[in-house]
Amino acid sequence: MTRTPAPPPVRVLMATGQSRPEPWVRELAECLPQLEVLAWTPDDAVQADYLVCWGPPAGLFEAQHQLKAIFNLGAGVESLLAMPNLPAVPLIRLEDAGMAVQMAEYVCQAVIRFARQLDLYEADTRAGAWTLHKPISRALYPVGVMGLGVLGKRVAQAVAGFDYPVAGWARTPHQIDGVRCYAGADQFDDFLRATRVLVNVLPLTAGTENIMNADTLGKLQAQGHVINVARGAHLVDADLIALLDSGHLAGATLDVFRTEPLPPGHPFWQHPRITLTPHTSARTLRSTSLQQIADNILRMEAGQPVPGIVDRQRGY
Repeated sequence: MTRTPAPPPVRVLMATGQSRPEPWVRELAECLPQLEVLAWTPDDAVQADYLVCWGPPAGLFEAQHQLKAIFNLGAGVESLLAMPNLPAVPLIRLEDAGMAVQMAEYVCQAVIRFARQLDLYEADTRAGAWTLHKPISRALYPVGVMGLGVLGKRVAQAVAGFDYPVAGWARTPHQIDGVRCYAGADQFDDFLRATRVLVNVLPLTAGTENIMNADTLGKLQAQGHVINVARGAHLVDADLIALLDSGHLAGATLDVFRTEPLPPGHPFWQHPRITLTPHTSARTLRSTSLQQIADNILRMEAGQPVPGIVDRQRGY
């Protein structure tokens, strides 16, 4: 009696960019015991059904001919979309995966630090001075959030929870309780003029690159503050410094930069009105992210729809 050969195993290949990929591979394999999960190596000829990656080398795709989908270990996909040999299969980004609450937490502390003048109190403390500054009126610190996806919505709602006036702007219309929403190019200037603290959570696309420049930032209310937790290429560095030095902007909190790590000697390092952090506002949480990816792989294998599929024309 002739036996029907067993079908080949469904393979998941991981190219995480981590110096130690083994914990990532092991944990995803635990989430997908019925599948074969392998770490990619430069000389790997294994054909995979699914690819899980972050910042992969271009050569990774050249040897893969049977991919069903590519999973990105992050929310931003601009680097993948820029790769000329990216296969024409579904590209799926992380949705939240524990990042939204981190980003909301980060933005809230930055807004509160500025509005409550905590930098002044820190300087007073270092100088040994016991000084009380005038209490704030939150109405004087309207916050505008650019980008109202999963991350931006959570940020806007969190800031609104502290009773600051909050506006949001996106390419398409949104409705969010407690947030005044603007949409499209026609309402962009009105959004900027209603904003004193600008928070950027936009995806990086050809249409949003350099969106924070002398013209747009110059429309913010006087003595404003810029918080960038999206991508460094959204911001024109020299324009920000000029607006800070002129006094139109009072400060900036920057977590992302055009070149990372931020190069030694960059003027951001020593500017007295800029607070820097090393791209840490929303870290990828391994367990949460891998469980989300595993669930989506199983959905695809079962022929079910999955969330987070990137629209390549829009760039997110």
